[in-house]
This record gives sequence, structure tokens and C-alpha cells, in this order.
Amino acid sequence: MTNRRSVLIAAPALLLAARRAWAADAFPSKPIRYIVPVAAGGGSDFIGRAVCERWGHVLNQTFVVDNMGGGGGVIATQATAKAPADGYTLMQGYVATHGTSPATRKLPYDAVKDFSPIGMIGGTPNVLVVNTSVPVNDLKGFIEYCRKNPGKLSYGSSGVGSLTQLVMELFKQQSGVFMLHVPYRGIAPAFTDLMGGQTHAMFPGLAAALPHIRSGRVKPLAVTGTARNPTLKDVPTLIEAGFKGFDAMQWYGVVGPAGIPRPSSSNSTPRSTPSSRRRTCARSSPAKPSIRPP
Repeated sequence: MTNRRSVLIAAPALLLAARRAWAADAFPSKPIRYIVPVAAGGGSDFIGRAVCERWGHVLNQTFVVDNMGGGGGVIATQATAKAPADGYTLMQGYVATHGTSPATRKLPYDAVKDFSPIGMIGGTPNVLVVNTSVPVNDLKGFIEYCRKNPGKLSYGSSGVGSLTQLVMELFKQQSGVFMLHVPYRGIAPAFTDLMGGQTHAMFPGLAAALPHIRSGRVKPLAVTGTARNPTLKDVPTLIEAGFKGFDAMQWYGVVGPAGIPRPSSSNSTPRSTPSSRRRTCARSSPAKPSIRPP
């Protein structure tokens, strides 16, 4: 059964190294604010809360989750960049805040210079899901259905310029189908309308989609990536179906404001273990090695 604790939280070792680096200040001596740049209820939010639960236990200090959705993560990311570089404000960066948004529009922050990288958490593929009322059960059937109903279908995304939009637009381009784009302020409200029938399809990260897939409220048709995901072994990849360029991943990491002191330990990069990799697989967020500032 999937739950928040199944996510691998490898980066506490890095924070412990930072704790040694700031030993004179007995870090952390007060609660740590952990900004999640999406509305509550999505895959990134679930992962963020699991991170805080684990880190709070490791560091014996409270982590306060601050959901700050809006602007495709821009509001939260700008707030993080402007926070004091004392380690008491961290943010869960992800593919939108430090990948697709900087690549597709002008932002009030520099995705590299304005942040201290803390570590990688993991990543998930994107999965094409449809409302249960859509009378198809596979990718080929969906493409045929879209072609027979031009202008009648719509898809939701977590915002303009998000990976959920870009992957769907690439799919539309290569398949030759048309669907109206309906952007939302986060993946949770997008799922609400998808399951309610206001939209017909979506390309969310698997971490957000999995609970709804398992409950039978949406149907998975295909996943991104070079291989099938072990949690959805019967769902083919888009590459298998002949599409190109669908190796995108929804990755998650932790950043802080630029200038956070670098851990002094040369052995501070954490490593995942076989047991932790099994736990993360259940949440569809495979372990990734943490990174340190250069």
C-alpha cells in the first residue's frame, strides 16, 4: 500500500553534514521552513511532507511545510531566493522551478546563481491518463478517438510552461491530434476536474497520478521514460509506441537561498540502500544520489 513514508529521503546525511558545519550555532535550534511550490494534495506535496517527516526525525527538529502554489512555482522560488541563507528556509525544487520555467520564460530569479543545491530526492515518469468516461483502454484507441472528435476534447496541466503541458503538446504534435489546453494552479485542482469530467486527459507525474490510478478514477495509457515503470508493468512507454523524445522525468530536489555554508565533510554525499530503493519504488520516486554545491 502506498504511503508518504515510502519515499526515499537520502539527503538527511547532507543536512547532518551541514549541522556539523554550523555546530557553533547548534543548528538547527528552531523549526525549519520547507517551502513546497505547489498546492496541497499533489505528488510534489506528498513527497515534500514525507521529506519533512523523515528529516524532522533525523535532526530532532520540526520542519514546517509551507505550500506556496501559483505562477508555476515562481512565487515560492522567488521567496526562497530572497530568504536568509541560514539554513532555516529550504524549498523543494522540481522540474518546473529549475527546468522548464527557466527554459521557456523570463523569470525574476536565476535558477542557478540564486540558490544553494542541497540534494536530489528522486524522480518519476509522466503518465498519460484519461477520465474513465473516455471509451478507450489503450494509446492507439485514444489517438483514434481524438481524431474522430476534433475540438471536443481538452486536457489539464499544472500550469503554462509546466512539464505536464510540454509533454502533452509534444504528444499532440507527434500524434496529430488536437486537445484544448486548460492550465491550473497546481496538479491537485487539475486532477479534480479530470476526475469530474471537466477535462478528458492529462500527463501528470506518476507520483501524483498513482493514487487515482489505483482507485480506478483515471485510466493510464502510456508512460514516459526508456523503460516501463515497475509500478505499472502493463502500461507501455511512448517510446515503445514509436514516439520520440519522451524520456522526460518529473524530478524533485532540495534547494536553499544562495550562500548557505557548504558542508565541510568530504564524505557527506548520501547513498541509497537496497531497502530504501524498494521503499521509494512504492511511491514511484526512484532514489537519486544527492548533490553538493561545486
